[in-house]
Amino acid sequence: MRRSGSTRRRGRTGRLVAGVVCGAALAALTVPAAEARTLGADGGGVHWAVKDTGTPQVRFRGLAAVDRHTAWLAGTRGTVLRTTDGGSSWRNVSPPGAGGLEFRDVEAFDARRAVVLAIGEGEASRVYRTDDGGATWTESFRNTDPNAFYDCLAFFDRRHGLALGDPVDGRFRILSTSDGGRSWRVLPAEGMPPALDGEAGFAASGQCLVTSGAEDVWLATGGGARARVLHSADRGLTWTAADTPVPAGDPAKGVFALAFRDRTHGLAVGGDYRPGRPSPHAAAVTADGGRTWTPAATPPPAYRSGAAWLPHSRAAALAVGPTGTDLTTDGGRTWRTIDTGSYDTVSCTPDLSCWAAGEQGRAARLER
Repeated sequence: MRRSGSTRRRGRTGRLVAGVVCGAALAALTVPAAEARTLGADGGGVHWAVKDTGTPQVRFRGLAAVDRHTAWLAGTRGTVLRTTDGGSSWRNVSPPGAGGLEFRDVEAFDARRAVVLAIGEGEASRVYRTDDGGATWTESFRNTDPNAFYDCLAFFDRRHGLALGDPVDGRFRILSTSDGGRSWRVLPAEGMPPALDGEAGFAASGQCLVTSGAEDVWLATGGGARARVLHSADRGLTWTAADTPVPAGDPAKGVFALAFRDRTHGLAVGGDYRPGRPSPHAAAVTADGGRTWTPAATPPPAYRSGAAWLPHSRAAALAVGPTGTDLTTDGGRTWRTIDTGSYDTVSCTPDLSCWAAGEQGRAARLER
């Protein structure tokens, strides 16, 4: 979405909070109290442990968590960071000459291979790939259409992925790769429903486009008269659109992030990203793959830009935003605030690890 200053993912088992299975791997972790924010009175000591990235001038909206040791961050000023020691230290692996770019998404396959997306109109939208931990980068895509603006990335596996672009000629534009992000092509627009007036994606957390399994992908929208979720079951060739109860009707309102734990069960969060603006009904759930959406009975109290299911849980998930972190333990029907720190994006991994990132160089890992 065209607003440069606005908002436009492995063990023993234990308990996270309120009886939610998350893993003894978390329970074994410790952190100095001065660095911790406790996640609720019944959190059993589980908290966001802030990790010093040494980049207070950068806002990280792109986050790719590989496991409890390895994570990648992508943010303003063309910045890409990587840790392989659980956040104790961070290496600046930014692509050379990228200082003027706005990185808003990163997808990592492991500690060495990652793909990052820079957003913006025309040639500002670019994709880079590294195969050596960020020591070198290859620019694999540069947008040449002045009317196009790309928002986020998602991969089905190590080879196949998509990038979401705002509507061009009345339809959302989709890029596709079948070689791990080394090359990209624009998919035909015939299978995409017409966009609403003013409708676009939000590059707020790298979660406006998400996948589950080998074929299913969903994209989130806002800015139009209705906030919608579009679904494709064939890797982006054909799409169907569904309205959500998340408020829209304004360029600053809509669904900002999606999270699917399988091809059927999903969450949508969003609201109005403008500070101080109310965001009622800013969360919804689906149990039919996104064909229909139900509003959360007790939604988060404010705008949320990122969401993630907790590892190996069928009912627990986190939502994050500038005013806090919320937890659901009933599949998204009700949420409660468990932290008041500012985060834009959140990601959990199969080895029982969750990470978050946001403004002022903030990065954190869920620890006990």
